[in-house]
Amino acid sequence: MKPYLTCFAVLAAALSIAQGTQADYERSERLPGLYRTKVYKMSVNPVWLPDGNRFWYRNDLSGGKREFILVDAKKGSRTKAFDHAKLAEGLGKALNKSIDADRLPIAPSTFEKDEVRFIAESKNWTCSLKTYEVKPYDKKEDAAGNLKPFIRKRNSRDGGDETAIIFKNETAGDVKMAWINGDGGSVDYGTIKPGASYNMHTYAGHVFMISDSAGKVLAYFQAEAGEKTAVIDGKPIQEPRGREEGPPPGLSPDGKWQAFVKENNIWVRPAKTSDGAYQLSTDGKPGDSYDLWGLQWSPDGKKIAAMRTEAGQEHKIYMVESSPKDQVQPKLHSYDYTKPGDKLPFPRPQLFDVATKKQTSVNLDLCPNPYDLGNIRWASDSSRFTFDYNQRGHQVFRVVSVDGTTGAAKAIIDEQSAANSFIDYSQKTTCEYLDKTNEVIWASERDGWNHLYLVDAKTGTVKNQITKGNWVMREVNRVDAEKRQIWFQILGYYPNEDPYHSHYARINFDGTGLTLLTDGDGTHRIAYSPNGKYIVDTYSRVDLAPVNELRNVETGKLICKLEEADISEATAAGRPTTERFTAMGRDGKTPIYGFIQRPSNFDPNKKYPVIENIYAGPHGFHVPKAFAPFQWAQQMAELGFIVVQIDGMGTNWRSRAFHDVCWKNIGDAGFPDRIAWMKAAAAKHPEMDITKVGIYGGSAGGQNAARAVFAFGDFYKVAVADCGCHDNRMDKIWWNEAWMGWPIGKEYEEQSNVTCAKNLTGKLFLIGGELDTNVDPASTMQVVNALIKAAKDFDMLIVPGAGHCPSGMPYVKKKLEDFFVRHLLGVEPRSK
Repeated sequence: MKPYLTCFAVLAAALSIAQGTQADYERSERLPGLYRTKVYKMSVNPVWLPDGNRFWYRNDLSGGKREFILVDAKKGSRTKAFDHAKLAEGLGKALNKSIDADRLPIAPSTFEKDEVRFIAESKNWTCSLKTYEVKPYDKKEDAAGNLKPFIRKRNSRDGGDETAIIFKNETAGDVKMAWINGDGGSVDYGTIKPGASYNMHTYAGHVFMISDSAGKVLAYFQAEAGEKTAVIDGKPIQEPRGREEGPPPGLSPDGKWQAFVKENNIWVRPAKTSDGAYQLSTDGKPGDSYDLWGLQWSPDGKKIAAMRTEAGQEHKIYMVESSPKDQVQPKLHSYDYTKPGDKLPFPRPQLFDVATKKQTSVNLDLCPNPYDLGNIRWASDSSRFTFDYNQRGHQVFRVVSVDGTTGAAKAIIDEQSAANSFIDYSQKTTCEYLDKTNEVIWASERDGWNHLYLVDAKTGTVKNQITKGNWVMREVNRVDAEKRQIWFQILGYYPNEDPYHSHYARINFDGTGLTLLTDGDGTHRIAYSPNGKYIVDTYSRVDLAPVNELRNVETGKLICKLEEADISEATAAGRPTTERFTAMGRDGKTPIYGFIQRPSNFDPNKKYPVIENIYAGPHGFHVPKAFAPFQWAQQMAELGFIVVQIDGMGTNWRSRAFHDVCWKNIGDAGFPDRIAWMKAAAAKHPEMDITKVGIYGGSAGGQNAARAVFAFGDFYKVAVADCGCHDNRMDKIWWNEAWMGWPIGKEYEEQSNVTCAKNLTGKLFLIGGELDTNVDPASTMQVVNALIKAAKDFDMLIVPGAGHCPSGMPYVKKKLEDFFVRHLLGVEPRSK
């Protein structure tokens, strides 16, 4: 072989296995849409029939085909809902066009005896299952099947099941429909003519905006599980009050009297007239006033419990918008933002006898220094009311009962943590009142795991522990006071499964009769039938496509299999698998769970730098557990990396001891566990080059990512921190005092990224949004200041006009990717 040919062959071989190339970038950008349309039968969205025992649903199949399935829960049968060919022929005749039997353009409505009803081409149709003659019919709208309109914009949320909205224009003019995406942007979906309907395939949680031809917003609608109708009638929509719906605030139970707040005090008047008003309280004043929302009538209408609240400290954040759209000069913005250590509002419950106007102040000896004090609730016999007391520092939480005549107070729930622990009030507080039996169902971690207890509501005595074991009760779904049973979500019950897998169970109040309602190694999501007799259970893992089953609520037994997702097309298109991996943490005995994502052109003979996608917020666990056609980690992996995600100690929903690692120690972020996990993974998978480890994250993940190169720089070499809450004294009060405690101790300063910035090793890229209202932008700038003072090299990008975590913006995402390609792969990034 000639020398130049040998050189050419070597060069060609090198190019064929290069990483961080233009081709890698292009492939990465194509990925999100590449596999999502190639996975079928991911979920079942049942349309239950009036008898409560049958439902039908649609399967979308490969090549645009679809089928309709009818399930009879009593018989345990699953069959084709009808003869697709005959219905296609009948519909074709009605529409005077050819209809493909494998692509019936219909949306399920209901069955009526021997008829099937559906929507096609925005009209309602009925088809006889004897003759298969298709006729139009006038559907009487079922208000229970209508979506409720709202007028305040909200963004779409991701992760919901496939569903549909039938938009029905009952106005006299055209209306425009637009989808509001997760960032608040709008995507036009066309116009609906007067009197017409439009069937929109979408996902639960997606929000749509309806406006008239002049652009005036008429309503917003949010999709829900199961097909619903959105009636557009143009009528004014009352602004939501931001509270649970019910009678107007301050209205007495019999509707005869209206309490209201005037000049900081409580007044009462007849409900149907403004005459006859009288003042009930006299001690309210500016800065120490009554709030209508903190007012509750007793059920007998004779008393009122209310909160008088002394105002807390005002704390405003100021930001300069450098490049506003409507003017050349910058704009100054401000907003209220309470931070750790600030003085908080001080609410005090007051008791009023409405007839005599007698006021009784409640003794608060049980409630010193409250972080929060509220949630007034009267007993059904009006003999007493309760309120919740959360002591500042989150190590004491009480439910206090107040005598409805004397105002005497006593604790019926007195939850106190150990000195080196805390009460996870924001995630694990469950309090279900049972008025008829004077009991409370209460959640507590007092035995080391989150479990339910049955408490006597009068005496506070614990009658019995309801759930027990080395597993976690996550959430109560239903309580049947008559049968004395609880349905709840459960984590970690099966010892051979990932402890974060969600299952569902039922148990009796006395702790007997624990019945698991779901089965199958995966994380489960269920939907109850309208009559509560059945559940549609969908379970999956990152490495297992969804399985859909119908189960009996009473026994948990499988009635019939519904669907197993079909991923064959995505697999054939090269969809990479996600590997679940488990290794022991810092103590050598606690399993730590995570996943490994490789590029689609993975070569086991090559070495790949490792990048960790981190978010170690103690409020939850963060590694995805359910299947997705496309994992976002894949985009980064495609550039020539192996990407991992891990839940270390200090995150939530394991044991109390597992969670306690975060207490006054948020800078730990589980790093000793993460490093041990990656070392174990590299020992098994030598293609993982852990001499080149990068890390990125946003918000709390941004704090974690910067911390990695400040405190663990011997392992992490490159970090990208997006809008990090770098100093817990600078961030929002609830999140930071929840984990770092109160008063502000030395731990706040010791674990601040500002304090540790001088220890930077490796490469750091800081990203911030100029108008971030979630995390004070000054948090990032104070790290910048510390790095400059320490003469440390770093990169920074502040995005004008951007809010929280702008790394999803195309330009910012490009810079993030380029940073890792340049510093971990050692090549200059793409040319365009």
